[in-house]
Amino acid sequence: MKTILSFPIHFLLLLSLVAATISPAHADVTLPRLLSDGAILQRDKPLTIWGWADEGEQVTVSFAGQQQTTTARAGKWQVTFPARKAGGPYELTVSGKNTLTRKDVLLGDVWIAAGQSNMELPLRRVRYQYPGLIESTRLPQVREFNVPVAYAFKGPLADYTQGEWKTATPDNLASFSAVGFFFAQQLHRATHVPIALVTLPVGGSPAEAWMSESALKTYPHYLEKLQPFKNDAHVQATIATDKANNDKWYSDLDAADIGLKNGWSQAELATDSWNTVQVPGFFKEQGSDFTNGSLWVRKEFVLTAPQAEKAGMLWLGSIVDGDQVFVNGQAVGQTGYQYPPRIYPVPAGVLTAGKNTIAIRITSYTANAGFVKDKRYALVLDEALPTTETIPLQGEWKYQIAANAPAMKPTTTLHYVPASLFNAKLAPALPLQIKGVIWYQGESNVERADAQGVHRQPGGQCAEESCAVSTSEYRYLFADLIRDWRAQFKQGDVPFLFVQLANFLPAKPEPVESKWAELREAQRQTLALKNTAMAVAIDVGEWNDIHPLNKQSVGERLALSALKVAYGKKRLLASGPVLQKVARKGNKLELSFADTGKGLRVRGGGDLKQIAIAGADKRFVWAKAEVKKQKLVVWADGVSQPKWVRYAWADNPEGANLYNSAGLPASPFEASVLD
Repeated sequence: MKTILSFPIHFLLLLSLVAATISPAHADVTLPRLLSDGAILQRDKPLTIWGWADEGEQVTVSFAGQQQTTTARAGKWQVTFPARKAGGPYELTVSGKNTLTRKDVLLGDVWIAAGQSNMELPLRRVRYQYPGLIESTRLPQVREFNVPVAYAFKGPLADYTQGEWKTATPDNLASFSAVGFFFAQQLHRATHVPIALVTLPVGGSPAEAWMSESALKTYPHYLEKLQPFKNDAHVQATIATDKANNDKWYSDLDAADIGLKNGWSQAELATDSWNTVQVPGFFKEQGSDFTNGSLWVRKEFVLTAPQAEKAGMLWLGSIVDGDQVFVNGQAVGQTGYQYPPRIYPVPAGVLTAGKNTIAIRITSYTANAGFVKDKRYALVLDEALPTTETIPLQGEWKYQIAANAPAMKPTTTLHYVPASLFNAKLAPALPLQIKGVIWYQGESNVERADAQGVHRQPGGQCAEESCAVSTSEYRYLFADLIRDWRAQFKQGDVPFLFVQLANFLPAKPEPVESKWAELREAQRQTLALKNTAMAVAIDVGEWNDIHPLNKQSVGERLALSALKVAYGKKRLLASGPVLQKVARKGNKLELSFADTGKGLRVRGGGDLKQIAIAGADKRFVWAKAEVKKQKLVVWADGVSQPKWVRYAWADNPEGANLYNSAGLPASPFEASVLD
């Protein structure tokens, strides 16, 4: 079976939760976890309260001075109260054979927050980017219901097995979605009503995992991937095989690691015969033939006696892939995979006056071990105090290969299987009335953007003739996901706001093809759907990190979109310049834009960057550009009949600088003259 995506299975199995049943069994009357203490329910819409009870059981529901009675049918009951304005707190009481009371229930606006890791990434991961934010924020009317990772293959689940409502206060905030928090914070400031986040994202998840089985019928290649996992024996065999393969890989590696055998973590060790490596940097690019397995790196540094008395914080950027870190022989931290930042506390008493040693065991399973560049590598002493001291750790380190290993066998990530996340993470929320959806996803579909031969799927977005020039599967897959969600919620064209992929990977000096740019274009095309908006993030990414730290700009740009699309502020300038039309004027192209405010702006002055044109041959060259209020005039020497134009078309379009008067960036785009 083809692997969906490879990660160390010991990490993934800790995240995964196998859902064994489609709906809960009941004796007493019960409520879904979403209707627990502290819930926020949607204002200004009919208020649905639902749950489960014995067949035929009479259930009475009381809320905000109103009462309704119903009878359970097929084990489920439901009542609907008239719409109410924002407010609270209220009590919700449900009585049958037993009585349940839910307290501190508010009415406000409910937003579904979904996607992959950039939506999932919690505030704790960016706490150094926003010092004091977690400790100083007290917004009891901003709340999050965060659903842990789950999957289901046989059909939609009725309820969550975990999750609870938490307020945006210091004791809870560290676990909040960072993008979600900044979005909710901004909306709360603007609307002064309670704001709820039902946070569902799963790191690395592809779009097809979030679609219902019925929606996948137009994508038979994904529907086919789902079918084997409806067999419990297949699922358990997959889990067992992957775990056995990964356990063996790690146990074999540990047994072969001469560094573990010979105590290479200790403070004193002779390393005269070891090789040298520059940190940051990758071993392969510095001449090493090491691929998979483990190696050890060590560095010495000297501290004064007063320095050695202090606690410290060890900043080790990002390491590929896993690491175990020792300071003077004492373990101070470890991480099993590349992406989390390595920020490890060094307690007082670990450091010594004079020579100190850092030893790191690096485990590689992606064949490119090393230290990611343009990250912070330092020991910071007394970081919490104004008078910090920093010991730089860049430069020369010693290293020795401890064990070579074969490539890790590929594994199956169960919560990436098509429909698995729709069934387990979205379906239990479908009875909720909502204000809208915020979505940050696409990275995991980049490498599967090309889909020659699957255009014009029945009912798909790309039925029109213009799709003949596009090979982006995501162009119609994403649009059909939005249609699917709206159909499932049965609340009309609820606002669906999404983040365009940020800039990532090394910049290129010349115009090139780019799958990241192709997926961004697919996202831009999806704006043709009603009640959608896109937050452009092309200026807030990091070339060396798929998880950029600037989540505030992303969340606040989503909030701007929400204010316009969901809250009726139609005159609000909520996005960057939007390309409207391309026309040829002799040997030049004239581009017209909407949403420019007081006109287009070239940030930083000087020339517009990342603009390229081509003739019918699509051989792009850098172009010159002139701003004329809401228009761009673009040309290039040697292109006498320009047909195509691209802006910021690259994995990482470094220096892209087209903005509007509100300081919002233009989306990357590809467009052509219609002959």
